[in-house]
Amino acid sequence: MVQDTLTAESTPKKSKYPKSVPFIIGNEAAERFSFYGMRSILVTFLVAQFYNPTSDKLLSTVADAKANQMSHLFVTVAYALPFVGGLVADWFTGKYKIILYISIVYCMGHLCLAMFDSSLSGFTFGLVLVAIGAGGIKSCVSANVGDQFDASNQDLLSKIYGWFYFSINAGSVLSTLAIPYIYQNYGAKWAFGIPGILMGLATIIFFSGRKLYVRVPPSGVNRDNFVFITFYALTHLSHKKPGESWLDVAKEAHNPERVDGVKAVYRVMAVFFFALAFWAVWDQCLSEWVLQAAHLNRTINLGFYQFTVIAGQISTVNAVFLLIFIPVFNYWVYPFFDKIGLKTTPLRRLGTGLVLTALTFVIIALIQTSIDHGGTPSVWWQVLAYIVLSAAEVLVSITGLEYAYTHSPKSMKSTMTAIWLLVVSLGNYITSGVNGYIANKGTFAPYLAGAGYYWFFVCFILVFVVAFMFVSPRLKEHNYITDPYIDDAEHNKIIADTNNL
Repeated sequence: MVQDTLTAESTPKKSKYPKSVPFIIGNEAAERFSFYGMRSILVTFLVAQFYNPTSDKLLSTVADAKANQMSHLFVTVAYALPFVGGLVADWFTGKYKIILYISIVYCMGHLCLAMFDSSLSGFTFGLVLVAIGAGGIKSCVSANVGDQFDASNQDLLSKIYGWFYFSINAGSVLSTLAIPYIYQNYGAKWAFGIPGILMGLATIIFFSGRKLYVRVPPSGVNRDNFVFITFYALTHLSHKKPGESWLDVAKEAHNPERVDGVKAVYRVMAVFFFALAFWAVWDQCLSEWVLQAAHLNRTINLGFYQFTVIAGQISTVNAVFLLIFIPVFNYWVYPFFDKIGLKTTPLRRLGTGLVLTALTFVIIALIQTSIDHGGTPSVWWQVLAYIVLSAAEVLVSITGLEYAYTHSPKSMKSTMTAIWLLVVSLGNYITSGVNGYIANKGTFAPYLAGAGYYWFFVCFILVFVVAFMFVSPRLKEHNYITDPYIDDAEHNKIIADTNNL
């Protein structure tokens, strides 16, 4: 009997998944289906329904630019709001309430898209609501997954995030295949309505798990954060002493350790600046590239079977190759270069990713040159561009998230993720501005027509690449995972400042 008791006590208890997790993952898959499904047809719908319904070739440049401008403004709002949504959740509402309430706004947005498919003002209002919904919950959903785990099952967290990421890509792949087909065969109301139904389903799934969620209560307004510390430093610059950083002024009123955390944020933002070039062009694969695909030979001949791909479906290639390249780069490419002496540091990955991004747009520009001269290039050329873009995404996007995590202190990791999303927003705002310039027939707009548009972005990226080559060796790095302190002198100064409070 005693032996049995000892055996039972010595046997480690097997970790169990929280019962709430399936509801969160199901919610995320349905929500991503609705978001990417809507985006896969957005630009083609805007052109066909509002900006060039007669398919007049003389109007195509301006019409395409207007559609692209609205599409990128939509993404700008959607990726700017996670910063606000995260603050509201952390300070006032908690994650559960903001996810639920903003999801209802999200559903109303999809309803407007389906109802007002013949009214530009009504459709635009729907886009605003969808952007608020997608952006408002984005920073809360993934964090809500982590909240469900405690010390007894932390070992399962990485597996759940793997399934969480899988649900995102599954929703994206299925929607970008299905929604363009529905739009082509059943019209806009169904094509926008079905993503709305899926968003409604996502909300119901999330609400169904309400009794199972671990709910971290809001902490109230935390003054020791990035916004308050930066504001204090900027408004008290006259207090700055010789040899001090401009942020050191904030140590008068804020936790010195948090102030040093904000310094780390600004160091990482210097790296993020170069990622801006990537995000100014990545979302074009869901807008400008879709419009280009309509002019390609999209017939796929497999010998025994032949079919035609819909323009909006081609972006599915990105998600497929992204899932392939993630393990390929992590387990083969990076170890290979490390082994031969070319260490794949985050900055080198980022620089290489920017070069590949430029190469991607060279391919797209050459495709457009052929189209401008009356050709109908094969869709396989655009598939090649998607493959290169997927590799660039692994090198830039995933590396950027890793860099944000490893090069910021624990207290600033959420802030860094929010700022990373703001970089995505700013990149889309730049692209929206370029398309707005074309739509308004600016002085140099004729040079941005056709292939000129893509060559402009090739030059845009290369400017960032050249600047990165000069700046990156001078960037001050500090990995908070391998070395929690910047250096002994600064660490001692932090302790001294803290003791003097």
